[in-house]
Amino acid sequence: MIKQFKGEIYLMLAAAIWGTAFVFQKMGMDYVGPFTFGVFRFGLGALALLPVIWFLDGRQRRKTPEEAPMPFGERQLLAGSLWCGLSNFVAGSLQQIALVYTTAGKAGFITSLYIVIVPIIMFFLRQRVGLLTWIGVAVGAFGLYLLCVTKEMHIQIGDSFALAAAVCYAFQILLTDYYASRVDPFKLSFLQFMLASLLSLITAVLVETIDLHAIWECAVPILYTAILEVSIAFTLQVVGQKYTKPAIASLIMALEAVFAAIAGAVALGEIMSGRELAGCVIMFASFILPQIPDVKKEIWG
Repeated sequence: MIKQFKGEIYLMLAAAIWGTAFVFQKMGMDYVGPFTFGVFRFGLGALALLPVIWFLDGRQRRKTPEEAPMPFGERQLLAGSLWCGLSNFVAGSLQQIALVYTTAGKAGFITSLYIVIVPIIMFFLRQRVGLLTWIGVAVGAFGLYLLCVTKEMHIQIGDSFALAAAVCYAFQILLTDYYASRVDPFKLSFLQFMLASLLSLITAVLVETIDLHAIWECAVPILYTAILEVSIAFTLQVVGQKYTKPAIASLIMALEAVFAAIAGAVALGEIMSGRELAGCVIMFASFILPQIPDVKKEIWG
């Protein structure tokens, strides 16, 4: 029971970090371009994972000397890192571009739609999807309409990028879920973040002007997103999910969107209209609906 409570606290902290990170990602766009930001966000986040990998490899050598830790050159690890890194780069870049045009709070809620997009992808992969999930998708679509579509039936460009990012994050989550059970999850994260950083660097050189002074001015947003969002929050998620039932974990991590809206209002003075707030509430309900059967089963048996 204590371990389960600790796991839930870890996941709550991860959700809080991810949610507040939208504010720092938004602040970063005042200084550098989306791809330049991605270079350091992913790269420094990957480097911050190295001490964790070193510690875990050392512990494994002490506990099971006959079983060597998985090498970075393992074939399946490299394949997983390639696909996960590519999807992470595309999703992260789209999200960062979205924050140039939309608020941190709206970006947080729209991006969190990956929670209901994942089951849709699973359906097309011929996996069973429950009725409540489809109801959640319909409810989420209506909430998205209220949040993003104006009375003149226009959708803002930033919201479009955030929605595209949510779709890409859904693919990234499914890919990570597939490979994380087959390879070392921390090494998978390190390699995929390094690849995302490299792809960001190539794109930044091609389409952006890299200003070292601007990068220095952007140090706080970069360090927050790299160290806290990418490395620490991921570690909290891995440890938290070890002790928490999947349905409960999904509900807790869905709070990322709520934290993003609160942080945007407090730190950036972002104010949503009544229509947008209604959309947020309805979308949050859509995140919860598909989890109800699993939550009931895990709590009451």
